[in-house]
Amino acid sequence: MNKKEPSVLQGFKAFLMRGNVVDLAVAVVIGAAFTNIVNSVVKGIINPLVGAFGTKNLDSYSSCLKGPCTGTGDTATGVRILWGSVLGATLTFVITAAVVYFLMVLPMAKYLARQEERRKAREGTHEVMEVTELEVLEEIRDALVAQRSAGHDQR
Repeated sequence: MNKKEPSVLQGFKAFLMRGNVVDLAVAVVIGAAFTNIVNSVVKGIINPLVGAFGTKNLDSYSSCLKGPCTGTGDTATGVRILWGSVLGATLTFVITAAVVYFLMVLPMAKYLARQEERRKAREGTHEVMEVTELEVLEEIRDALVAQRSAGHDQR
């Protein structure tokens, strides 16, 4: 009993042919392209709106934890908490999540719910037809049994 082991190449092919791998690859590519759009929206719309109340660049918002805080970049002194960059990243995440949810997840969920309702409706009518056919067959059987027993009674 010599069982043939699948080759590494066959295993790799089976791995690649799984639906999950292809879906994941598509999601990564779409996500990478979508990131540019979201970053443009944040830089072109959100940052200027925030800039109406302060500075246009959210990265410049910071708080000094241990002073004196002077300079920027490599010449900065003191200990700064750069909460502006965290706020910008958070806004980018929230916008991305909202767009993905409202433009992709919600419509797909509604579509799948409609498909499920249609499938259940088809199954429901099929079950009703089966029950009706079963009832008719039982009535025919009962009629034949009654006819047969009536025929035996007359002899």
